[in-house]
Amino acid sequence: MDFQDFLKYVPNFVQAKLPAFEAHIKMAPLERIDALKNGIFDTKKSRKAAVMMLFYPKNGRTHLVLIVRSSYDGTHSSQIAFPGGKFEPEDEVFANTALRETHEEIGILPRNIEIIKPFTELYVPPSNFMVHPFLGISREEISFIPDPNEVANIIELPLSVFLSDEIIISAEMVTSYAGKITVPAFKIEEHLVWGATAMILSELKEVLKEVFMLKDPSL
Repeated sequence: MDFQDFLKYVPNFVQAKLPAFEAHIKMAPLERIDALKNGIFDTKKSRKAAVMMLFYPKNGRTHLVLIVRSSYDGTHSSQIAFPGGKFEPEDEVFANTALRETHEEIGILPRNIEIIKPFTELYVPPSNFMVHPFLGISREEISFIPDPNEVANIIELPLSVFLSDEIIISAEMVTSYAGKITVPAFKIEEHLVWGATAMILSELKEVLKEVFMLKDPSL
């Protein structure tokens, strides 16, 4: 989609209803679904984090940025994620966390990002984080400056590819907490996006499709 056309939908994104659980569950690992349905997770002592779902123009077309995390000794090593990270007290609000972490990880200044709206928070049991996603846009093309300590690679995902149902697959993964499991995933180039990032992407995708269809049923 042309980025200037995409910008015309922004007011509708602001007003859009979030499907929350109904969207998250579509891309949730099987063993997490019952816990999500029954609300059995104790999140009172969870750590807090925020991520940025950032759309921007590249050669005039709308793209969404994802990152490949660097390899480290931790739960989310080498996984695909949104730019983002842990809430710090000086952030004051979660939106500032998403902006600060996006700057630190991929070099985009906060003043160049317009936050459109928060999406539904999601609890991530393996790392005990409650993640707060934010939809944002950059109206200018981006020159990424990835932090090599945190980011191994940047994925520039065209909106047209993201909206295709053909990238949704079932994949077998090996985890540090549940061994070998079969999970729903987004296949983006050679990458598999699953778990919390896929669940957040699922809500984003449903909101986008709903807004696009309501405004232009021919899409």
